[in-house]
Amino acid sequence: MSGFKLVGIAGSFNRPSKTLALVRHVAERASIRYGFASKTYDLHDFGPSLGSALWRKDLDEQARRVVDEIVQADALIIGSPTYKGSYPGLFKHLIDLIDPQELRGKPIIITATGGGDRHALMVEHQLRPLFGFFMAHTLPTAVYASDRDFQDYAVASEPLSNRISEVIGELRAFFPGANPALAAAE
Repeated sequence: MSGFKLVGIAGSFNRPSKTLALVRHVAERASIRYGFASKTYDLHDFGPSLGSALWRKDLDEQARRVVDEIVQADALIIGSPTYKGSYPGLFKHLIDLIDPQELRGKPIIITATGGGDRHALMVEHQLRPLFGFFMAHTLPTAVYASDRDFQDYAVASEPLSNRISEVIGELRAFFPGANPALAAAE
């Protein structure tokens, strides 16, 4: 293990979820390549206090623990389902509970899922500007997956797998010494 921690957040409350499946898939591949310790969460993991919290201090212990993991991570994978061209409100509420300085300079892989290609620009027009406000480093390759990219809630598309490989490779700039033997093999 490299000692670096990767946290994935799926902005979905549904289980099973293609968004959570995508975030987990990316996290697993990045963890293998770089030796990261990783955890993934969805909105369900925050528990009931997320929706009623006006401030981070209003979150219950479970939700505060997950938010702490997000801000303490060395890198993030953010995934969101697409609803009417954007991310869900509860996902945005979660992000609003994080101080912008806590994500400053943090590398973030942005991903999204949707029913079809119509929503593909959501990663560029919604997620990238959101994390730009936080002065985070969203990696150049964004990953969007539609229903046809999955089979039984698993990544099943070669073009999607190729984009995932591209973005995982882009993490190397932030972690050049992390598990170099595995990075050279891929």
